[in-house]
Order: sequence, then C-alpha cells, then structure tokens
Amino acid sequence: MSQNLPEFIWFNGKLVPWAQATVHVMSHALHYGSSVFEGIRSYQTPKGPAIFRYTDHMKRLYASASIYDLDTEYDLPTLLAAGREVITSNKLTAAYLRPLIWRGSGGFGLGADNPTGCMIAAWVWGPYLGAQAVHDGIDACISTWRRVAPDTLPATAKAGGNYLSSILVSREAKRLGFHEGIALTHDGYLAEGAGENIFLVFDKVIYTPPMGASILQGITRDTAIVIAKELGYEIREQNLPREMIYLANEVFMTGTAAEITPIRSIDGKKIGGGKPGPVTRAVQKQFFGTFDGSVEDTHGWLEYV
Repeated sequence: MSQNLPEFIWFNGKLVPWAQATVHVMSHALHYGSSVFEGIRSYQTPKGPAIFRYTDHMKRLYASASIYDLDTEYDLPTLLAAGREVITSNKLTAAYLRPLIWRGSGGFGLGADNPTGCMIAAWVWGPYLGAQAVHDGIDACISTWRRVAPDTLPATAKAGGNYLSSILVSREAKRLGFHEGIALTHDGYLAEGAGENIFLVFDKVIYTPPMGASILQGITRDTAIVIAKELGYEIREQNLPREMIYLANEVFMTGTAAEITPIRSIDGKKIGGGKPGPVTRAVQKQFFGTFDGSVEDTHGWLEYV
C-alpha cells in the first residue's frame, strides 16, 4: 500500500486527506486493542461497482461494537453512505473497504469510557493469499497456536485485539514456508485459519466448524454455505477432529480477503490430488459469477455504489 495511496479517508464524519487521518498515541485502542472493524470488498460488475453484502457487514460492525460498549454517534445509513463516498471520491471500483470504530484517548484504565472514533478507508487490494491462490490452491499447516476458549474472548466479535491470535498463527505459518496457518480450538478441534473459515468436503457432504469452535461467523462463510446448499450439497456444522482435514477429498477457505481459496496441502500432506477439486470449483464459479454477471444475484448480495 505504500504506492498509489487513495486520496481520502472518511474520518469522524467527513472526508480528509489520507495522511491527515490520525489519532493520538495515547488512544485506548492502540494500547489495549479496543477496536472493532470490518473487511468488505467492492467489485466491478457489468452494472458498475457494487459492494458485496455491504449492509450485512456493517450490521456486524455494530454488533461487535455493542459487545465492547463502543458507542458511535453515526447510524447505519450514515456509514453506508460514507463507504460509498469513499469509493467514489477515490475513483475506485474494485476495492477493499475497512470500517473501524475505536476507543480514543482520555482515561488510561482498562475500563475507561473514552470517546470513540470512526473511520472508513478503501484501497485496491488483490487476492490476500497471492495472485494464483484462488486458482491453484495454497499450502497450509496446523498451527501450534490455539484459539481462545469460548468463555475468554468473544470470537464472534470482529475486534482488533482478537487478531493478536491470528498474527501468531499467520507469522508462524509463513516462517515455516506455508501460505497460511489453521488454528485448533482450546480442546483440539479444528477452528479456522488465521483470517479465514474452513470447509472440508467428503463426497456430497461439506463439513465446517460450528460457532462454538471459537470462530468468526464469516459473511463469506455464510455465502459459501448458501451456495453449496443451492448446488445440492449437505452442510454439517460440527466439531471436527484434526485428522479429518487430512482425510478430506477437498478443503477450502473463505473470507472477504481470501474470497474462496482452495487448500491443496496441509502439513505437507496433499489434499485429494493436490489440486482444487470439483466441489470447490463449483462454489467458486457461483461466487465469482455473481460479480461478473454470469450468475444472477437472486439474494440481493450486490449493493451498488
């Protein structure tokens, strides 16, 4: 992102130049991770730029903020309009949007009720796991780092502090030569990738860890579930022992940044034939087809700028 930065960020109610969207070093969020955010993609479609499941993402932002008592003065229509303004003012079409609500400076204690800030940025960001990842698949590993237990941090909140766990998982994987890491739950079941949900395919049945496995309830995850059901596959949300991932016919990841990414190997063990399988390809075709116009958007997932 160091080159060709967008010109504007929506920052506390107005557009400001990118370099001027700053906060104080004593902001609560900087010290304690008291922030919530979203990752959202805008796609260039035959009908113009459209934000994928924009309202669903922004509703989740407010839900995350509610869990951490991060009240904001800006209502949903205001933030929906702000995101569109960021895209148009920066002359973007296909882009990644990052809304953020954070606790600012003021008191220094953990429970301080400091004023909150709110911003939405947007920039061009290609495939998160590499240009060829969605086509060729990635090599992943099971991380030595585990997800927090359900009664420690609320995994369903997309909070900044939660992602310290993801940083450890991701950096370990890259240090070992893998594209991404997959974390287990505190009691040894499959949870999720550093920033992605996971799916295991066994013939006509697709398995995915449940909410109780300390996962983020991903919006792309939900999209993949809807698509898979419409294609005739059975979806089972249940606890999955680690060894199941090695035995699966196919494995794929989902997330706003990762989109629908196949996994071709885990811990050096090939999944299926070591290349993306037919079920993954079918889900990808429906997902990406929504954006290029080859698949009708019957769910109203595209919210046009």
